[in-house]
Amino acid sequence: MFLSRQSPDLKVQQEPGAAKSAGAARKAPASRKGAAAETGKSSNMLALVLESLDDDKAEDVVSIDLTGKTPIADHMVVASGRSQRHVGAMADHLVRRLKEAGFGTSHVEGMKQGDWVLIDGGDVVVHVFRPEVREFYRLEKMWSADIPADQMAV
Repeated sequence: MFLSRQSPDLKVQQEPGAAKSAGAARKAPASRKGAAAETGKSSNMLALVLESLDDDKAEDVVSIDLTGKTPIADHMVVASGRSQRHVGAMADHLVRRLKEAGFGTSHVEGMKQGDWVLIDGGDVVVHVFRPEVREFYRLEKMWSADIPADQMAV
């Protein structure tokens, strides 16, 4: 699966050549009660992430609501650390706290380097940067802007 950059609402699409089997079961639509439970789980995870980053003295913490923008996650949090060691420590603490709170094991990228650590908790995606790296990529600007489809890069 991949995300189409040409689609204005970033819908998930099948990779070319990947065919679904005729007997593939489709997931039933979530009931309102199930959707409310998922929203509550997402909100609880977001609150834990923000609390953890605050406890670890993260700088310039930004939370972006991704609901309706992408199926990747419900929220994205972007934060900065003062150094590679600070970034790594904040990410390590956050991963441990998420696991201890019962949110399972998060997928983590970039922990060794400490310039940019990505923590994918499922409902909440967290990016922890060194300030220079964050300034270079400007993720929060990209996700908070509503770019017309005809102006999107291919």
